[in-house]
Amino acid sequence: MYKKTLAIGLFALLSLGASAQTSLRHGAWRAALLRNDGNKIIFNLDIQQQKGKTVFYIVNEPEKMLADEVTIVKDSVFINMPVFESAFRLKIISKDSLSGTWIRKTTSKDIVMPFTATTQEAYRFPAVHGDATESVAGKWKIDFTRSNNSEREAIGQFVQNGNQVTGSILTPSGDYRYLSGIVTGDSLQISTFDGIHAMVFTGKINKGNITNGNLYSGPVSKEVWTAKKDDQAALSTEQVTRLKDGEDGHLNFSFPDIDGKQVSIQDKRFKNKVVIIQLMGSWCPNCMDETAFLSEYYDKNNKKGVEVIGLAYEYTTDFKRSAASVRKFQKRFKVKYPLLITPATVSDSLHTEKTLPQLTAIKVFPTTLILDKSGKVTEITTDFYGPGTGDYYTRYKAAFEKKINALLEK
Repeated sequence: MYKKTLAIGLFALLSLGASAQTSLRHGAWRAALLRNDGNKIIFNLDIQQQKGKTVFYIVNEPEKMLADEVTIVKDSVFINMPVFESAFRLKIISKDSLSGTWIRKTTSKDIVMPFTATTQEAYRFPAVHGDATESVAGKWKIDFTRSNNSEREAIGQFVQNGNQVTGSILTPSGDYRYLSGIVTGDSLQISTFDGIHAMVFTGKINKGNITNGNLYSGPVSKEVWTAKKDDQAALSTEQVTRLKDGEDGHLNFSFPDIDGKQVSIQDKRFKNKVVIIQLMGSWCPNCMDETAFLSEYYDKNNKKGVEVIGLAYEYTTDFKRSAASVRKFQKRFKVKYPLLITPATVSDSLHTEKTLPQLTAIKVFPTTLILDKSGKVTEITTDFYGPGTGDYYTRYKAAFEKKINALLEK
């Protein structure tokens, strides 16, 4: 259905004809998604010309995510995000102004948010209170409170240069990737947009404490938060998923890859190899970062006796839709290891039993399984933190390589 909708939209654009195409100013833009409560989620764009074609970069410093699937016909612009089922349908108001909607597919109803962008304000957030009088640099213990009053923990890790702030927030189930923004006076504003995450965080800093914090996410979600500077802050290390009691650690599965070819863990290519199994979804930003890491790792280590398998848990059981979405991951990160489409959706309460019944419930994506040369699960981890987390990512990569090397030497 999604591909059909996109095809209809593209046909409508193309039917307008390629003549009289309106050009857009190249360079820095300020973009905003409008929430139902009137608040805005701000991020930046960099529009450029490459090989005779207009491309968009989604900017969350220091990351610049290239979106090069762009169709412009007359005053209409269609941008398909490079990963995720996420797109923009826009109208060119002038060479310095865009307006339209951001559309994100989900398990059921689409998320649709009004969108505007302009070159007239190329900053992310204005320094309305002047220079920073407080600093958010360092590590913070964060407590979020949801609208139902339930609480959750997190860690903030930030760098501040003058007014400008970059960093990330880590939770027990992943991280919010690249956050960037400003401290002006004692006020903090940081945000991110990557095609799934659409967030802005605000708060007041006072000598190692952050109060009056609000997290606005997507069109309606809102949480309040507080934080205390704490260099020793740490998240819970409780194992989320494990082997069921009585299981010997061997798995048995067979699923189709994105081309429909059946791939089994029992296949010859995986025998006497160290095998990494990535439980992922093409809707998952942290899975995107892990896929980028594993693809590079696989290319460097496959000949040493390492194999990787990705098992995708998607929004629907529509194989064509799921395969098309996962293929975007494969193309974007030049993945050479098999990406398999499981028959269970991420929202299916029985997705573990239907795919890997040897495990307790899979609750976090990505989850990573490491199998030794005998095919036995030696470790199940949910502690992947991506490149936006700085030292956490560096330490993760070093520990991961140490584990795999130890298994290769046995």
